[in-house]
Amino acid sequence: MSGSISPEWWRGSVTYQIYPRSFMDSNNDGIGDISGITSRLEYLADLGVDAIWLSPIFTSPMKDMGYDVSNYIDIDPSFGTLSDFDEMIAKAHQLGLKVIIDQVLSHTSDQHPYFLESRQDQTNDKADWYVWADAKPDGSPPNNWLSIFGGIGWQWEPRRKQYYLHNFLRQQPDLNFHNPAVQEWILSTVRFWLERGVDGFRLDTVNFYFHDALLRDDAADFRQKSVVDWNPYHMQYHLFSKNQPENLAFLKKFRALLDEYEATTSVGEVGESHHPIEMMGEYTTNKRLHMAYSFEMLGHSFSPKHFSKQVTEFFRLAPNGWPCWAFSNHDVVRHVSRWQHHTQDSAVLAKQACALLLSLEGSVCLYQGEELGQQETDLNYDELVDPQGIEFWPEDKGRDGCRTPMSWDNTPFSGFSSTTPWLPVKDNQRQRNVADQDNDPESVLNFYRDMLTFRKQNPVLRSGNSCFLSAENSLLAYVRGDALLCVFNLSHQPVTYQNTSEFTQCVKHQHATVEAQNILLKANGFAFLIR
Repeated sequence: MSGSISPEWWRGSVTYQIYPRSFMDSNNDGIGDISGITSRLEYLADLGVDAIWLSPIFTSPMKDMGYDVSNYIDIDPSFGTLSDFDEMIAKAHQLGLKVIIDQVLSHTSDQHPYFLESRQDQTNDKADWYVWADAKPDGSPPNNWLSIFGGIGWQWEPRRKQYYLHNFLRQQPDLNFHNPAVQEWILSTVRFWLERGVDGFRLDTVNFYFHDALLRDDAADFRQKSVVDWNPYHMQYHLFSKNQPENLAFLKKFRALLDEYEATTSVGEVGESHHPIEMMGEYTTNKRLHMAYSFEMLGHSFSPKHFSKQVTEFFRLAPNGWPCWAFSNHDVVRHVSRWQHHTQDSAVLAKQACALLLSLEGSVCLYQGEELGQQETDLNYDELVDPQGIEFWPEDKGRDGCRTPMSWDNTPFSGFSSTTPWLPVKDNQRQRNVADQDNDPESVLNFYRDMLTFRKQNPVLRSGNSCFLSAENSLLAYVRGDALLCVFNLSHQPVTYQNTSEFTQCVKHQHATVEAQNILLKANGFAFLIR
């Protein structure tokens, strides 16, 4: 990489998440691939993002769509080859795009050679590379830890006559990070990709690496009381199965490795429901991760108080840390669908959400199709492939609805492929496509392009601090860096904001007018003002 690149390019950056299976199919087998991504990089450069993040592309049996890795230093054949990857990185860098790849370090596939060896007996060279424990005297699992995908988090292995831990699918055994050799091996696989030119890593389930070595039971979640959740995992307070203090020391090792390479970055997914903002701060200070995100803005809350609280709490708890905010990703219902009862016009909501996200203090991640105002795909049970949806249907329909193929045009398979794709493309998705929106000046796509340009032209949106002025009812107002007033009406009812500040010149707006000291905001209106 060029020496002129700022080592902190990631601070205030905008990253576009690509779900490789669903972005672009270049060989017409119904599955997206790396060459398909390469063919669409100009589209992303034109959109105006700084970086792309690829969900896992490593060799995998695909029990959890690539989050079960069987070879950390090769590309899954369904996505292409290492040569394809090298070509993609080269072209991305030519276009000024950074490349971030997903690293799934807490567990491997049960088809990984190390696990195949580890499960054979208790004396082999890899015997202590995974989390193994004896049964209780009655034959039951070692403790009460649960799997996120349902059931107990332990699986019996008759060859070893022991249980192994799996926080996710039983085909995803947890690595034993208490073993220093495991840590060193993991870091060696990260170095492999750094040497290939990647600019950073998104760390999956970054707070799951270490488990309590004493295997103590998790407690009941004090907030649940008598409420029974659709997933019993949420009924526990995970004091011991994850979130261990040893995570912090390992992240320093990880950061030290990245610091050997110029202008690299890391963003961690904090999968925690109790103190996620606090953990985001803790994980991004003292030379640990560069950035972290939680699911706090990926839920159903859509209120001024909620958004202001996340930002203010993060910087109060970690003034030297750095967040990465997102409204959608590959694990949650798309935000236009989640928040649709707050609007009468989905396109208007999509534009408002874009303006809000891109004006929050921190870095930003956009999810593919978000720039089209894409909505959740309604799938039938027999169309699902996600193990979460299959297990918990119909209370939870899983994650396939946000993972359907990218809509490039309005043809039967939306320009993604010439053959039936791995997940269906339905009419609602085809109607929101790139080709139709490309030349429409009022489209959601062109609004995203315009807003991303606006963000680049106003450095205060990348680095300025935040001062919140209003977070009551439906009105959200804050100043970025003492230079830009941002006002939002998060409802479909008109409201008026009494502007007592010196910001009077409106530079960007939707459904808003400025009259003297009043900013009149119609449904889902917003306005940006300067002095």
